[in-house]
Amino acid sequence: MPAQISPPSSWSLQDALVAMMVATSISDEHIRTLELLSIERVINHLPIFADYDLDRLRIVSQAVFDLMEDEDGLDALFGLVRDSLPSRFYETAYALSCDVAAADGRLRESELRFLAETRYQLEIDRLYGAAIERGARARHMTE
Repeated sequence: MPAQISPPSSWSLQDALVAMMVATSISDEHIRTLELLSIERVINHLPIFADYDLDRLRIVSQAVFDLMEDEDGLDALFGLVRDSLPSRFYETAYALSCDVAAADGRLRESELRFLAETRYQLEIDRLYGAAIERGARARHMTE
């Protein structure tokens, strides 16, 4: 069994946002190319990531993979995210997660469950959540 990399005791704000996007992508146990491209596009274009070290993407992704292998990994992930992310960025984290989930044009049941848990854990208001979800759907429509 390969040695697991321990998750950091804390992440930067950007690391927490990346972790949420990666966790959304792997929530259905399949990492799709369109989802990875969506994460890359976000990191390359959003102002919050202007000074983000892209080498951190691999490190944070591996930490998320390792967390998700643990029975209590999802709780640990949300704990790290809440500790690292100012509450004013909770909606941003949810919006980025919705964009990654919608990137391939299809929401799977496991992705919907992950998004519901994210709304709960980050205390996203139901109406704000619906608006964020609708925006993601509109941005990723193909026909």
